[in-house]
Amino acid sequence: MLLSMPVNSPTYYVIYDGRCNLCVNLVRVLESLDQGMRFCYAPMQAEETLAALGVTPADCELGMILIDAASPDQRWQGSAAAEEIGRILPMGAVFVEAYRRMPGVKPTGDRLYEQVRDNRYQWFGKRDRLYESAYPLCEADVCARAFDATAPSADA
Repeated sequence: MLLSMPVNSPTYYVIYDGRCNLCVNLVRVLESLDQGMRFCYAPMQAEETLAALGVTPADCELGMILIDAASPDQRWQGSAAAEEIGRILPMGAVFVEAYRRMPGVKPTGDRLYEQVRDNRYQWFGKRDRLYESAYPLCEADVCARAFDATAPSADA
């Protein structure tokens, strides 16, 4: 039996670095706040899952990715993904709007994100084992089959 949806059915997919200590700790915080209601997660190292979503290793080099499950072409990356996650969380929109409106703050935040992204292992360490979220986007081979079953065919 093929599944028609990923394991969880939240509205957003978060693609994170499952070997980065900082990234994993931030995912854990988000998991505890959201409890899988809005977000489900896939590590950047889950190549099959990412391929099913059309995410390449080169895409992952640019930082975390947030994908709208209802409209998978709608994606945010890097600091834009972090802002969108913040905006989606309860009461988060107020803080994100304030951040975006303060002169010079957003460009500084964008540059800070890039610095952290490029130095995350040196500054925060690299995990020996891949972190698998408590709210996974997919489990084992179910994801590839689920996305294959719901994707429009090339013949259509």
